[in-house]
Amino acid sequence: MIAGAGNVGTFIASDLHEAGHDVLVIEQDPDLVARLRPSLDIEWYAADACEVSSLYAAGMADADVVVSATGDDEDNLVISLLAKQEFAVPRVVARVNHPKNRWLFNEAWGVDVSVSTPHLLTALVEEAVSVGSLVRLLQLEGGRGGGARLVEVTLAEDSPAAGCSIADLEVPRDATIVAVVRDTHVVVPRGDTVLDTGDEVLALVTADSEDVVRSLLTGG
Repeated sequence: MIAGAGNVGTFIASDLHEAGHDVLVIEQDPDLVARLRPSLDIEWYAADACEVSSLYAAGMADADVVVSATGDDEDNLVISLLAKQEFAVPRVVARVNHPKNRWLFNEAWGVDVSVSTPHLLTALVEEAVSVGSLVRLLQLEGGRGGGARLVEVTLAEDSPAAGCSIADLEVPRDATIVAVVRDTHVVVPRGDTVLDTGDEVLALVTADSEDVVRSLLTGG
């Protein structure tokens, strides 16, 4: 279920529909729903997604994933909270419109994954130009401890990990190296995979293990 039929919501709906998923979009503007319905063959429901009764009628209780994609951060937070607390939706993804509001999009508001375009663009620029430093690419979970994060490090010449196998790094139990990009090729990491200068190392970390992984890969 996707809340909001703006450019973002309809694009996501179209992509998911083409991938074979059952998609329902709830949008409070009935005229917009009437215009979009003929061009996108999915389920539509014209109602306010911030109203519990509307969400019951739309069938949110059956949703596997809810995406709060309206253009209003307050609405997205309310929708996320209702999805998680009222309907126990397994996965709630929320759009952050104003970057300064990102700190609100966490477990307390029912958000599993928040997407802030400015933060994502900054991370991608840092990933492209930074060598020898840890860059946060994506916040995957919003738990009390900071949740799971996808981070990236391009190994510098003085990296303590260069020349070491992944097994020898002794990565913490609550972190894992998920991929190594070497000369534009993806290397599936194994215990005996030896890291080299210039490798882009992608890892899933928690707030507790991030500093340890940073130290292992950058020395800093």
